[in-house]
Amino acid sequence: MAQLSPLERWVLTLLGTIGFFAIWQGVAASGLVSHNALPTPAEVLATAWQLSFEPFAGHTLLQHLAASLGRFAMGFGLAALVGVPLGLAMGRWRLLDDIVSPIFEMLRFVAPLAWVPFAALWFGTGIGGPVMVIFAGALPPCLINAYRGAKLVEPRIVEAAQVLGASGPRIMAEVLLPGSLPSIVAGLRVSAGLAWQSLIGAELIVASAGIGYVMVQAQSNLAPSIVMAGMLAVGVIGLALDVALRRTETLVKARWGQA
Repeated sequence: MAQLSPLERWVLTLLGTIGFFAIWQGVAASGLVSHNALPTPAEVLATAWQLSFEPFAGHTLLQHLAASLGRFAMGFGLAALVGVPLGLAMGRWRLLDDIVSPIFEMLRFVAPLAWVPFAALWFGTGIGGPVMVIFAGALPPCLINAYRGAKLVEPRIVEAAQVLGASGPRIMAEVLLPGSLPSIVAGLRVSAGLAWQSLIGAELIVASAGIGYVMVQAQSNLAPSIVMAGMLAVGVIGLALDVALRRTETLVKARWGQA
């Protein structure tokens, strides 16, 4: 099958987006679904624009988004700072792998939202609760991909570094990290998506500000257009994060000759 040009991809993307909103408009305007359950796209966009300037649930939509992005940055950053070095170290030292793997393999199957009750008990509605839930969702891809990347580094390269006198931390920083970088960036992309989803879920329960909190308050006030405006904002921010990390992944793979 012939490869599509960048222009053809953009056209198909545009047609798909137009088709989605056309179907949404048609269903909302048909009367098959109550207007209280499904507002039209124009109403949702108008509501999103209005919320950008008029406070709802204590803040404007942009301020709620800023609060959500702050929590996301802390939880995702903490997961990367813990998961990547730990994954590289587990790939390097078998003893550490044997110690950590059983616990990690058990905990990584616990859904991030299962930590919400503990987050609420330990942190209340403060910033710690959502950050904890985000960390739980974002950590596994960071650790697993760093571990796999370290395992793919040629052993003879590590041995050569040891012969030249490189210590354990230096081998990790100058051999394993560069050799694992494509795998690490791919893991960060997956991790960011899970972190963003975990954030919204946490904010539905343990937050007093943020886009998830907006959606809960809108549901309580029977305001579906605000709920969907929040969902639209979540989708747009998530797409932007994925596009940025996808571009980074492509650049890293091209740099390391894996494109």
